[in-house]
Amino acid sequence: MSLCVIHTGGTIGMGRTATGFAPQTGVVEAELARLQTAGVIGTDVRLRVAEPLIDSANATLADWNWIMDQIAEAAVDCTGVIVTHGTDTLAFTAAALGFGLQGLNIPVVLTGSMLPLTEVGSDGPRNLAEAFAAVETLGPGIWVQFAGAQLHGLRVRKSHSSAFDAFKDTATDVAPLRVAPTLRVQPYEPSFAVLVVAVAPGMATDLVTLAAERADGIVLRCYGSGTVPESAVLRAALCRARDRGVPVLAVSQCAEGGISLGTYAAGAMLAETGAIDGRDMTVEAAYTKLLHALSATRDPDDRRQLLQTRLGGEWSE
Repeated sequence: MSLCVIHTGGTIGMGRTATGFAPQTGVVEAELARLQTAGVIGTDVRLRVAEPLIDSANATLADWNWIMDQIAEAAVDCTGVIVTHGTDTLAFTAAALGFGLQGLNIPVVLTGSMLPLTEVGSDGPRNLAEAFAAVETLGPGIWVQFAGAQLHGLRVRKSHSSAFDAFKDTATDVAPLRVAPTLRVQPYEPSFAVLVVAVAPGMATDLVTLAAERADGIVLRCYGSGTVPESAVLRAALCRARDRGVPVLAVSQCAEGGISLGTYAAGAMLAETGAIDGRDMTVEAAYTKLLHALSATRDPDDRRQLLQTRLGGEWSE
């Protein structure tokens, strides 16, 4: 079995510096060699390393495109891919790969650690070894292996800032796979601006007006099951976004349950102004799906259709 490891950076490959942990060359390579010597993993492992290594807090759409290109190249003759990644934006990258890689025929497993491999007691060795075990048993699609859990790449979220079991996902009946006849990479266009806006009591709703004028897409994080403040300014902003062809994708601020537009009068405005029901998508999936739709087509109706279509289990049925 030939496997590929794509090391992008992140805590797993960091070392101590005078100003704190920072990406360090050779750390993941040394751990892979140790695992091979110990017989934990096989010897047919191909390594691709980002240059420079990425602190995931600085991850960009260009980084997503680079990772997708590396996976597409590896998929030609490898049976699986492991991506080591920083935890801060790992869930965003997992979702981005899930939407952008269409027709993937191998498993891709993302992992990382909360404590660098260079530190005593690191969770990195376990996560890396378990990622190798997972990639041999999982089906095609984008997965996350972390702290003993195999998680759905389009449903995963970071739920804890420091615990080793930092990631959770929510149940769905579909594998994290964008079905297509052959592998196709849909790059993300860096020029598009998607804003994430959360409603809050007493918020300055005219900020949504500014977003409607300047943004290419808006993720609107609503209360509970899909309610927002009943504001004439907010209604006008959402109408302006609709008239400009700016998709507004509504999701819940709650980690579980999702939204249902029209259940409450306080949320009826969203449906009336053309907001798209994001159901129980995570904010990470909603953000990346909006960018995917914007990058895939210039037609507003086609973008809306993409956003209303369940592409890879990003919401539950």
